[in-house]
Amino acid sequence: MPDKHISTQFDNELDKINSHLLAMGGLVESQVAKTMKAFATMDIDLADEVLLLEKEVNQLELNIDAECAEILAMRQPAARDLRLVLAVTKAASNLERVGDEADHIAARIKKILEANLKYQINVAEIRIAGQMALGLLRRSLDAFARGDSKAAAIIVADDVEIDNEFRGFVRKLTSYMSEDPSIISTALEFLFIAKAVERIGDHAKNIAEFVIYVDKGADVRHIPQDKLIEEANK
Repeated sequence: MPDKHISTQFDNELDKINSHLLAMGGLVESQVAKTMKAFATMDIDLADEVLLLEKEVNQLELNIDAECAEILAMRQPAARDLRLVLAVTKAASNLERVGDEADHIAARIKKILEANLKYQINVAEIRIAGQMALGLLRRSLDAFARGDSKAAAIIVADDVEIDNEFRGFVRKLTSYMSEDPSIISTALEFLFIAKAVERIGDHAKNIAEFVIYVDKGADVRHIPQDKLIEEANK
């Protein structure tokens, strides 16, 4: 993603933070994949594996922030280089939050299983949204690695599909609870899981927006979709 400079050392530093971000992304992606598999199979051991990754993800974020702070202090980057460093720190923060959401889902899975809660609830929307969110995260990291604004704009638009699945599940869950109040406690656990999946999609979308920021110099976080696409295609 970084452009080449006269200083080879500076190039190496930019390449380093970029590669470290993508390594962190790979770990978080694995965390989300394990979480969604644990949810699909209600596998408590797999949920435990997800929870064990939290400290490693947190440490990677701290390492990346320290590296970016050093570049800002020593190199005083400008223009695209500055945008890249800022985007890396923000993307790392979003990845850490994705990891947190994966942990929350894993913890809810454990609670449901350990409490032997009744869960005869159709959770197809959560499974679908989970795979969408995982795909969105993977594509966002790929777009970041390639500096592909056009791909990033498509990712931002696709996040709407996850939101639709979430809203559909909430409507169905409300109906379930009104028909059978005995499942309310379990239904609420599934609601928290669905919300966590939606947030994973939101964080993936945020990373895609940072791609456009670095590449085009435009902050597209709070602009309409048509304007975002226009910026990405300039």
